[in-house]
Amino acid sequence: MWCYLPLPPGGKEPPQENGVIQSTQGLYSSTSPPASDDEPFSTYFEEKVPIPEDVTQMFSFRKLWAFTGPGFLMSIAYLDPGNIESDLQSGAKAGFKLLWVLLGATIIGLLLQRLAARLGVVTGMHLAEVCNRQYPTVPRIILWLMVELAIIGSDMQEVIGCAIAFNLLSMGRIPLWGGVLITIIDTFVFLFLDKYGLRKLEAFFGFLITIMAVSFGYEYVMVRPDQGELLKGMFLPYCENCDSAQMEQAVGIVGAVIMPHNIYLHSALVKSRQIDRGNKKEVKEANKYYFIESTIALFISFLINVFVVAVFAEAFYDKTNIEVNAKCNASGSPHTDLFPLDNSTLQVDIFKGGVVLGCFFGPAALYIWAIGILAAGQSSTMTGTYSGQFVMEGFLNLRWSRFARVLLTRSIAIFPTLLVAIFQDVQHLTGMNDFLNVLQSMQLPFALIPILTFTSLTSIMDDFANGLVWKIGGGVVILVVCAINMYFVVVYVTSLNSVALYVLVALLCIAYLSFVCYLAWQCLIALGVSCLDVSCLGNRVSNNCHAVFIEEQPAYDT
Repeated sequence: MWCYLPLPPGGKEPPQENGVIQSTQGLYSSTSPPASDDEPFSTYFEEKVPIPEDVTQMFSFRKLWAFTGPGFLMSIAYLDPGNIESDLQSGAKAGFKLLWVLLGATIIGLLLQRLAARLGVVTGMHLAEVCNRQYPTVPRIILWLMVELAIIGSDMQEVIGCAIAFNLLSMGRIPLWGGVLITIIDTFVFLFLDKYGLRKLEAFFGFLITIMAVSFGYEYVMVRPDQGELLKGMFLPYCENCDSAQMEQAVGIVGAVIMPHNIYLHSALVKSRQIDRGNKKEVKEANKYYFIESTIALFISFLINVFVVAVFAEAFYDKTNIEVNAKCNASGSPHTDLFPLDNSTLQVDIFKGGVVLGCFFGPAALYIWAIGILAAGQSSTMTGTYSGQFVMEGFLNLRWSRFARVLLTRSIAIFPTLLVAIFQDVQHLTGMNDFLNVLQSMQLPFALIPILTFTSLTSIMDDFANGLVWKIGGGVVILVVCAINMYFVVVYVTSLNSVALYVLVALLCIAYLSFVCYLAWQCLIALGVSCLDVSCLGNRVSNNCHAVFIEEQPAYDT
């Protein structure tokens, strides 16, 4: 029987030989081959940011600044075009009533990102690497495929968002497929900025976040939302007179904010700082500063999301198509045909959102909106590519050249997006966005369950494993989030009104739920429900025995 043994005192890594850990009491058993000398293995972590050592205060702004960067890159996933579209639809459909859902989803996201950061800091591995070493081959491959689907879905939304922004800025002269091609090219260019230094790359992402804040903040100031209604909607968890469409929108907000690939991304980004993982004081300090930085980053992203919700809640809540049509006619907009002459409630997406802002508040509002969407899409496509690299490297143990890895991860997401752009026009992408949100919602368990599982194991996290409160709280949060998102999936599928699709979905759901139950079983064992661990019954070696997680031969054979 194979069982995990805890770290030795001090939590230091065992020595390595040719890339393989040789210790008898190691954190994990690594089978990763060394990088080839002929083809240097380059990642985001070629340069590691040093942490000041001459500061002895309980809190230091110098140290916080040294740790600042990964949290802001992570927060970009909370500002991607899919989130922006969810925000504007929330404002247009429900006014200010669902701001409390956005606040709650952001707080839940922060707690989950804390777990991701702790895993990376304590183990020196990101989540995909840990999954590669802990799960057997078949579950590991299935898990990788599910995470790749989530990344592809997110990337399609981001690239389409960029393409729509180019279309708006060019007054329709750049078609959707042209915007996709431009995004492919400039994403490759921007991704190689890290060759000029890690801090410069992080500063560039900070610049893109600033553009979003200024652009959407301008719209907010121009529209002047009712601050009383805004605060009421943010802190009063109630949706007065809400119908099914508004409740579905609330579920959609949670699905748009909490994204599976972002957990994998954040656990990798925190490896970019010089931390002595054998020194528990340094590890504890790193966890503290990363949590503070993530809190600040997500607070800023929350404010930007609030700007978008408030603009559309104040200006377009309960507006009808005929009202918007009349306003666009009066302003001379070339997109009047987007709004039929009827009294149905206005339906908006990223493209229509820019158009109606231009109709009501002038061309400047449209162009500034498009600039904000472009910054959101461009930044999220780059972080999405990083996510794809980390996931592939971790799950598949890839040791390719940087260019080959970027090319592969970009191609996987770009080809489906290009096909959509060629065969769809810019006015008919809302349905595609809904489908992509459902796709990502279904992948959430494949990030949330593993992160809670591994951060709860003392054999992996040593003294930094989750305590009872985090185990119970994390389990409840994950259960609630997954239930909400499954409801979102059910609502979407039932709206398709096709018996053949119902049968197909039912079959897929059986396979899907079986795999989720497998992961949940592993997670419950990690949380301490030892009666489920039939493979370790009667074992007397260690009370930390979690044999179900080991496939490769570990340090001890018991």
